[in-house]
Amino acid sequence: MTAAEDAADAHATEADRTDDARRLLLSGGYLRLLLLSVLLGAPIAVACFFFVGLQHWLQHEVWTSLPEALGYDEAPWWWPLPALALAGLILAPIVSRFPGRGGHLPVHGLGGAPIGPRELPGVVVAALATLPLGVVLGPEAPLMAVGSALALLALRRLRGASDPRTATLVATVGSTAAISTILGGPLVAALLVVEAAGLAGVRLAVLLLPCLAASAAGAVVFTALGTWTGLPTGGLALPAVPPGAPPDAGDFLWGVPLAALIACAVALTRRFGGHVGRWTGGRRIARRTWICAVAVGVCLSAYTLITGRSPAEAALSGQETLGELAAQPGAWPVTALLALVVCKGLAWGISLGSLRGGPIFPALLLGAAAALACAALPGLGATPALALGICAASTAITGLPLCSAVLTVLLLGADAHEQMPLVAITAVVAHLAATFVNGRARRSVEH
Repeated sequence: MTAAEDAADAHATEADRTDDARRLLLSGGYLRLLLLSVLLGAPIAVACFFFVGLQHWLQHEVWTSLPEALGYDEAPWWWPLPALALAGLILAPIVSRFPGRGGHLPVHGLGGAPIGPRELPGVVVAALATLPLGVVLGPEAPLMAVGSALALLALRRLRGASDPRTATLVATVGSTAAISTILGGPLVAALLVVEAAGLAGVRLAVLLLPCLAASAAGAVVFTALGTWTGLPTGGLALPAVPPGAPPDAGDFLWGVPLAALIACAVALTRRFGGHVGRWTGGRRIARRTWICAVAVGVCLSAYTLITGRSPAEAALSGQETLGELAAQPGAWPVTALLALVVCKGLAWGISLGSLRGGPIFPALLLGAAAALACAALPGLGATPALALGICAASTAITGLPLCSAVLTVLLLGADAHEQMPLVAITAVVAHLAATFVNGRARRSVEH
């Protein structure tokens, strides 16, 4: 068979797949799936609202109310040590005995097999019992587990529940609806699915439409619950950013190498987390998980001893600290920013390979802090530094440059359009840099 005939056969096969996808879009079963996606979005959003609200309340109690009740203006330097030791004690039996081991290791990203209803209790207990104690991870992975498990639970009552393709799609819909509640709405969550799946054309629509429908329904319910109850949910948002201006030549001259350095640092930290993950596995997983939790507490206490600032700034996911840093970057000395990058970065790397939670939120804070530490360089402004730091770190940890660029633009708000050229080139440079580091890491493992 000639090369031309091979190409013709491949084109015909692709055309057949496209026609099949078009027929699927208009089929009764798929339309019922879209309706199910809308119906799933509301209860998943309700579950996520109370999950995030409870986590935020527990976090406030541990790091604000309890220290004040003991006579401290803020958490003292030693506070992370017993808090993280307790987190390790709680997590140790979960990772060694519970079904699903409390969820996927965050060093592996947000991928992996969907979390089912049987594994959900361990994920919820691990997240709600340890994240508020100062684990340097975010709530995004547990939220996705809640969404996929609830969606699969609902699918069990419907015909076609035994179809693995349907189950995978419904689990993806549930996860997308859940994570959209804290990632700025349906757009970022849908882009995350699109870019991660690597689809195009009609096949893209088959996956994207249910995710958009569920995310939109969930976003409406999540926002309404927040308005009606007045409860804080701690979603990813920047209430204020420094006054910006269009990036100039200096921002690009400093920004491009800085984006590469941040991406390399994030990728290397993730690689370190992989080594930690291999060390914690095996028979002694419970004991080594506790040791890692205590090591995280040591890193957080070291931050306070070095800077004299609250350990809460380095602990937790970093959502609140990122908002404070963006609102008043000048209030942070460069030494405090560098100490935050080193201490929180080390704690994050340990958490990636041993504890349970999401990997994205701490990376955003670390990227922003590293970039703002360099904002005093001649020609580099605070707003461009903030934008490139967030985008570079997000791209490096997710491997999704388009989704990271859109997330950065949404976080910057009104100043986003001025920073879009810098954000775009940052996403490209960071993706190439992280790919280079990850490629070298794989080659070293193979040899």
